[in-house]
Amino acid sequence: MTQPSLDIVTAVIRDAEGRMLVVRKRGTRMFMKPGGKREPGEDDLTVLARELDEEIGCRLVEASLLGRFEAAAANEPGFTVRAATYLARVEGDIAAQAEIEELAWIDPAAPGDLPLAPLMQVVLERLTA
Repeated sequence: MTQPSLDIVTAVIRDAEGRMLVVRKRGTRMFMKPGGKREPGEDDLTVLARELDEEIGCRLVEASLLGRFEAAAANEPGFTVRAATYLARVEGDIAAQAEIEELAWIDPAAPGDLPLAPLMQVVLERLTA
C-alpha cells in the first residue's frame, strides 16, 4: 500500500550572500522552504506567488524549476510530500506572516543546528552536489 501524499510547490530564495531562506510554521519545530499546497485549478507559479505573499509578504518576480522532490512529510505522519521546487527571485521586505512563526537564513553547504524537514534535506543535497 502506498502512503498518502501531499502535492506542494516550494521556493528556494537566496540572499546576496548566497544564504537560503527557511521558515518554521507555528506549532512545528522543523524548518522548510516557503511555499504550500495547491488550491483547485492553480498552476505551480500561481501557488508560489500566493504562498510567498501570504507567508512572507514578498512578491514573486521570477522562478525557474529546480526539480521535483519527494520525502517523508515533516508535519503529517504517514504522508509523503511531493514538491515542485523553484529557484525564485522575489522583491519586497521578507517577514514572517500568517502561519509562519520564524524565519532563518542558512548556508546551504553548512546549515548549522536548525532542525530541517526531510524534504529540505533532499533539496540541500541537490543544491550542494
